[in-house]
Amino acid sequence: MTRAQVMALPPADARTDAAQGSVLFIGNATLLIRFAGFSILTDPVFVHRHEQVGIGYGLHTTRLTDPAMEIADLPPLDFVLLSHFHGDHFDQVAERELDRDVPIVTTADAAGQLEQRGFRTLFALEKWGALTATKGDIDLTVTAMPGKHGPAMVDFALPDVMGSMLEFRRDDTLLTRMYISGDTLIFDELGEIPERCGDIDLAMLHLGGTEVLGIKVTMNGEDGVRLLEILEPSLAIPIHFDDFDAFKSPLADFEQQVDEAGRTEQVFYLDRGQEFEWAAR
Repeated sequence: MTRAQVMALPPADARTDAAQGSVLFIGNATLLIRFAGFSILTDPVFVHRHEQVGIGYGLHTTRLTDPAMEIADLPPLDFVLLSHFHGDHFDQVAERELDRDVPIVTTADAAGQLEQRGFRTLFALEKWGALTATKGDIDLTVTAMPGKHGPAMVDFALPDVMGSMLEFRRDDTLLTRMYISGDTLIFDELGEIPERCGDIDLAMLHLGGTEVLGIKVTMNGEDGVRLLEILEPSLAIPIHFDDFDAFKSPLADFEQQVDEAGRTEQVFYLDRGQEFEWAAR
């Protein structure tokens, strides 16, 4: 069993209102999550339309959309949550413009890459490993979820990836539980998530059906519905679709699969730049 890590954050001045949370969809897998005084940025990618990012081994993918905001427009961040180190999840703009002291929670592989690039406050999580951050009277526990970025024939050549479970608590009372899939395919260990973690209030699903050299390395529309069936979250929001030319399964594929499965009420669709608000339990 891995020992839980602790992140020290500045104390809040007063009891925090934890009744409402929000997620701003900036684009791709980049989200600004705000809840109970915390501000968290996920998978920061801020290149613009027609710009390329590297995805390893000399390969590149071109962005087809613009981010909904720039790094300079972000509020002060408590930390960055990074699923893995690929250019479409941590790009050259993030490397250049993010504060080198901003805490980053990620895999050991990505932490090593970031350390080489001058980032100083890194928290590396192993699968099922956890980190707890406290702000005022709110505790946030981030637990690394299993992820598998590609089939066995190519997985060895891809970076380690993690999903994340975010659990906000006040006085040991769970306020909300949010899951972020990270870039993963469907595999058996995902079935352990609801068994270990319990009911999920909000799930963010990385889709896109990304292909590298013709091999699928992220979920397509059909896979996204399978993950809904595995996790049964109260609500799910698709992200990581239609942003890069390596994505071969458009959001429309997922929408069709959701409709055919009779799960329309379980999914909420966000446009880039749109904010979703939800209430604590």
